[in-house]
Order: sequence, then C-alpha cells, then structure tokens
Amino acid sequence: MFNIFRRSLHATTRLNLWTFGRRTSNVPAVYKARREPWLKPVMVLVGVMPIFTFALGTWQLKRLKWKINLIDELEEKLQLAPLSLPPNVNLSVIPDFVFRRVRIRGKWDHAHTMILGPRTREGLHGVHIVTPLVRENGSTVLVDRGFVSNEQLKSLGDHLENDEVEVLGMLRVSPPRNRFTPDNDPTSGKWYWPEVDKMAEFAGGHDADVQPVYIEQIFDGHAGDALSRLDKGIPVGRAPTVDLRNSHLSYVITWYALSGLTSMMFLRLWATRRNSPGRRMPRFG
Repeated sequence: MFNIFRRSLHATTRLNLWTFGRRTSNVPAVYKARREPWLKPVMVLVGVMPIFTFALGTWQLKRLKWKINLIDELEEKLQLAPLSLPPNVNLSVIPDFVFRRVRIRGKWDHAHTMILGPRTREGLHGVHIVTPLVRENGSTVLVDRGFVSNEQLKSLGDHLENDEVEVLGMLRVSPPRNRFTPDNDPTSGKWYWPEVDKMAEFAGGHDADVQPVYIEQIFDGHAGDALSRLDKGIPVGRAPTVDLRNSHLSYVITWYALSGLTSMMFLRLWATRRNSPGRRMPRFG
C-alpha cells in the first residue's frame, strides 16, 4: 500500500514539473545583450569624405600643371616678333594665335566706336574704348584701344586721330561671359563684354568688310606716361603680359587639407566607437 502511494506521488510530481515546464517555456527571455552596429550613415559619410576630397585635390593638381604649361606657352608666343595680318584673316586659326603680337596700320572708324564697361584700372572706374580700324587694304578689324576713366570719358572726342596710325596689339578671342554679365544692347550703345561677332556686325558686318578679329592694343610706356594719357582722356592700352587667372594651387591646398582633416575625424570616430562598451539593447523572443 505504501509503495502504491509513493508511486502515485512520484507520478503527480513529474506531471506538475512537466506542466510547469510547458508554461515557463513560453515566457520570453527577459534580456539578451547586444551591441549597437558601429557602421552608421555618419560613419559612412565621414569615411567617404577623405576619398572624395583627395580625388578633387588630385584633379586640381592636374589642372594646375595644365594651366602652368598653358601660361608658359602663351608667354613664349608673346615674346615672338609681331605678325603682319593678311588682308583676309583665316578665322579658324585665330585660337592658335591668341596672345601673339600683331602690327597693323589703318584709320580709325570713330563713327562706330563702342564703349565697353564697366572696367577698372588701378582703382579708377571707367570703360574700354573699342574702335574699328580700317586697314590699308580696305578690310576692318576691331581694336580695344584701352582704358578711359569715367571722369575723362567726355574728353574722348577732343583727341580723335583721323590720320593713319600704326597699332601694336595682341590677338584675342571672345572671352566666356560670366553668368552675371548682362546681354549686350547695341541699339542702346551698351556693351558689357567683348562679343566679337556682334561687334563686327555693329561696325558694318560683312557688307563693309568688317572681320570679327579682336585685337587689344598694347601700351608699353612707363607709369608717368600712362598717368598723363589718363588725365587727358586718351585710352591706355593693356600691358604685354598674359593675364590668365590661375587659382588651382589654392584649390589643391584646400582639398588636400580637407582630406587630411576628414581622415583624422574618421579615425578618431572609429577608435571611439570601437573602444566604447556600447549600449545593451533589450531583445525579446
């Protein structure tokens, strides 16, 4: 009898333990530790920045070498003996002769003078005077005679040359227009940038044998002579130098500096997150 009772009690205990196990097996885990992922968008962004800025710096370095070689080439052209322009200039080859000095003779066509402005020279505000030059063979080219201050612009008509003149200048092409530069308005006499084709049309165009050839007159006198001409309202030409802007070195320094700075930021952020114990995030299930 006692054995029967003991077996019954043992069976009941096993049943209760089995039932308790079934119930507790459905209870979710209270806490399972895990680390936050360290690869986040901010890490990706900081990691990409050094590569991107380094690539930009390398590209600007190549541009710097290209610009230096171009300036050297143009300086060599400028030192060559002046050319004599043919009666009819081959317009397609003008880009190959930019900054070459030329010597031409002719008479000014003052009736088609164009005022190009605003311009500045050594702190003075003024304009450039562009006048067609009728050459000995009858063809006409455009000559930027140089700078005149606003105060002396009214005196320009007092120094008109009607005799034949000889001009020493350099060949140029229409520069790219800045997006903030207004459109030229020939009918109102407003010229903001040297749009050579439109200037040639204004001066008579093909019917008057005006060629879209743009020449900047050279002034190689001393500073006192230039000041005297400015006081009299006589245009002062440009210096015989290459005036191409070269800012690529500053860009190279800027991009490489940013690359180094962002590299240090990435390494520091990576080391900080690596050594951090991280937050313990609860995960159920």
